[in-house]
Amino acid sequence: MSPTPADKRTSGNPATQANINLTVKQQREQKRQEKLAEYQKQLAKRRRSKLVWWIVGSTAAVVIVGLIVASIVFAPAPPKQYEAGSDGVEIEGVETFENETDHVEGTVEYEQNPPAGGPHNQVWLNCGIYDQPVPNENAVHALEHGAVWVTYDPASVTGDELTTLKAQLPSSYVVLSPYEGLDTPIALSNWNHQLKLDSADDERIGQFFEEYWRSQNVPEPGALCTGGLDAPGKQ
Repeated sequence: MSPTPADKRTSGNPATQANINLTVKQQREQKRQEKLAEYQKQLAKRRRSKLVWWIVGSTAAVVIVGLIVASIVFAPAPPKQYEAGSDGVEIEGVETFENETDHVEGTVEYEQNPPAGGPHNQVWLNCGIYDQPVPNENAVHALEHGAVWVTYDPASVTGDELTTLKAQLPSSYVVLSPYEGLDTPIALSNWNHQLKLDSADDERIGQFFEEYWRSQNVPEPGALCTGGLDAPGKQ
């Protein structure tokens, strides 16, 4: 009969049996150490994985915050908000005129430069920002509807000055365009009212809009400032 494993691990000699028992303990200890080492290896791996994800998450959070801050810092300023005017407030430097309204064909010789009312084309200019000069006859019709026409000398109003000027405009019922032959850097025109300025920082720009923007004293208050003519250069 072949000896069983139990027989192989048993000896009648106490010294020999002690050696056998020691060997078994060493094997068990070796296996325990191997399991412990594997556990510690897996634990270290999980820790490294968590660290990597923490770094990735933190970096992503920093990037997202940076994008949010950049979007706030570099976003264009919202349009200015004005109340419809005609409160009778006097603004220093505003000239007043007595232009009559009439629809005509062809070009018109206007008394003011730029025009602040008078005969005009039957098609109004759509309000908005233009980077090219617009037809006087169509722009005057926009004034008839309550728009403010902001004109500027393209040779002197550029870069930051132009940006400052744009930042003071409302979102509707305004036309901004360069104007050739302007005798002042900036001119604001409403029907029969005009203000000429040297700088886009002048506080009277806001005052002019507060008083004359969408005025009820124009020939056709509340008429559309869209659905007409888009001149070249409209942005």
